[in-house]
Amino acid sequence: MNQLILGMILSVLPISELRGGLPLAVNYALENNVPILPVFLLILISNIIVIFLIFFFLDFLHESFMKLPPYRKTFDFFLRRIRKRAEKIEKKMSIYGFLALTFFVAIPLPVTGAWTGCLIAWVLGLDRKKSIGAIGLGVVIAGAIVLLGSLGVISLFRFL
Repeated sequence: MNQLILGMILSVLPISELRGGLPLAVNYALENNVPILPVFLLILISNIIVIFLIFFFLDFLHESFMKLPPYRKTFDFFLRRIRKRAEKIEKKMSIYGFLALTFFVAIPLPVTGAWTGCLIAWVLGLDRKKSIGAIGLGVVIAGAIVLLGSLGVISLFRFL
């Protein structure tokens, strides 16, 4: 059970996320004759719940820091410039931006998961509901890829 709990913990941490937690949990399931589907869903849901927590945290932390004049001045300048560019991009390619966010999160590498996807969506001021959907879909795709890799169905590093 310790491997499963560690897998859940890894799946909610910023660097490892599902990419680190799922192989550990799948290994636990295989060694202990536990069905893989519930273990997969547990890790997947853990990583998806993080999306909501990250947005809440970013909103709360940002609001708290906005009370500090140096932060507010610096961040307002930075955020205004980025959001102005994001509005132009979003108007031209609204669907492609969210597809890009989905595919970015779906890449099964460290630092391309839900944490970074949420940060990108938050900084760019993207539509929250669409971003949550795009990031959630990316997590599901990454989960499927990592699961298949963990089971040996596909080899992620065959070229090495």
